[in-house]
Amino acid sequence: MSNNESDRRVVSSLRPTSKSNVGDLHGVLKNWVQLQHEYDCFFFVADFHALTTNYEVSRDIEQYSFETVVECLAAGVNPGSCTIFVQSKVPEHTELHLLLSMITPLSWLESVPSYKDQKTKLNDQELDTYGFLGYPLMQVADTLIYRAGKVPVDADQVTHIELTREVARRFNYIYGREEGFEEQAVSAIKLMGRKAGKLYRELRKLYLEQGDSAALLKARALLEEQQSLSIGDQERLYGYLEGSGRIILPEPESIYLESNALDQEEMNDRSKHFEEDPDLVHSIIQEGSKKARVAARETLEEVKDAIGISHR
Repeated sequence: MSNNESDRRVVSSLRPTSKSNVGDLHGVLKNWVQLQHEYDCFFFVADFHALTTNYEVSRDIEQYSFETVVECLAAGVNPGSCTIFVQSKVPEHTELHLLLSMITPLSWLESVPSYKDQKTKLNDQELDTYGFLGYPLMQVADTLIYRAGKVPVDADQVTHIELTREVARRFNYIYGREEGFEEQAVSAIKLMGRKAGKLYRELRKLYLEQGDSAALLKARALLEEQQSLSIGDQERLYGYLEGSGRIILPEPESIYLESNALDQEEMNDRSKHFEEDPDLVHSIIQEGSKKARVAARETLEEVKDAIGISHR
């Protein structure tokens, strides 16, 4: 997949909700309707995510997922202009989530602001589960499995994009390095001198193993001070610090959502039509999921190749 194709691709999702609560989704849906004409869009209902907080009352999730798709279609999301599907119909999401969990520092997940916030807000629920802790990483996998260059977010979701970028960067660093990259980086560290080289290694270790963002900033500043390094070596050490090499999983950028309202009366009408023809809705979900799996499998095959796990 080329960088240009990645830049043109957008991924966005909604947790399934009952029709009575779908009004909360109108702002997102209005943006989806606009984005589908500007980008290669993958829109999905995140039913797996609903299990992270509603695993004890899971029987309604399938119906809520169907109703959410109906509302998407009623809002003007067109399966001819985008790919719309349900998350659980594309198992590649969970496989990439598993593979990414092997390289993601625990501290990165524990420091996600929404993790503590949600535990506080939902203190009447038992949320000391691996699934809830790993929820942000599943969101990362949702984006990276399609190698999307753009992700629509609200202002309070910027940290999610930062986590996605960090995980992609770490994966690319571990599995996408150029031949001889490690040796060249080690040689460049020696040129920094004993004291600066030792400090660089310590800061790099803190960042890569513990996700210490302050250590990353200090290491960058340290490199900027090095007069003994060529531009090439300096850039190589930036890459060695943060992750570099072949870009297997591109780092996405944010698209900020606009606050727009939909005409509820009209939605109740492009909604009644789809509710009266559930076979059509199921067909749209099935076709969208098949299309999504094609793109997801392509990414997963490259990921497995890079790791060294045969998919043949």
